[in-house]
Amino acid sequence: MPISETGSSPSHDLVHENHLASRHTSGYVHLVCYYAEKPYKLHYACVPCRVAFKQHPGLGEHRCPRCSEPMVYAGHDFAAPRRRDTKAWTVVAAVLNAGLRYEGREPCGCGKEPKFRPRTRAQLRVRRIAAAQTGTPLADMLGRAELHASD
Repeated sequence: MPISETGSSPSHDLVHENHLASRHTSGYVHLVCYYAEKPYKLHYACVPCRVAFKQHPGLGEHRCPRCSEPMVYAGHDFAAPRRRDTKAWTVVAAVLNAGLRYEGREPCGCGKEPKFRPRTRAQLRVRRIAAAQTGTPLADMLGRAELHASD
C-alpha cells in the first residue's frame, strides 16, 4: 500500500474524513490526518509513583522525575487517575502490564473514540475471571467492552 507524504496510508486518510484537514493545492484536495501534521506529545506513566506526563516521543527512554525509573508509554488517549486513587492505579498497572495502551481506533490516535479499557477493579476482576475460564489471553479480554456468555 503506498504511503502519502504525511506518512499515513491513503485508506487511513479516507476512513477518518471527520478528523481530517483538507488542503487545496493546484486544484486537488489532499486529505491530511491532524496527527500527521505535527508531532504531538504522548502520555507516559510511572505506575509506582502514580504520575503521568505528556512528553515528545524521542530517542531513548523517558524517565520519571520523581524516582528516575523508566516510564511506560500509555498511549494517546490515556487519562491518568488522581494520584491518591490507588485502586484506579492498580487497574492502570494491570492494563499496561498486559501490553495494552490507551489508544484510539487507529495507531496514530485520530480515531473517533478511544478503545475500551477497564476503569474499575470490578471490571478488571470480571475480565480476569472470564479470561481464566475461557482460556482467552488476558490482553484480549481487557480490551472487550462487553463480555458474552458464549466467550
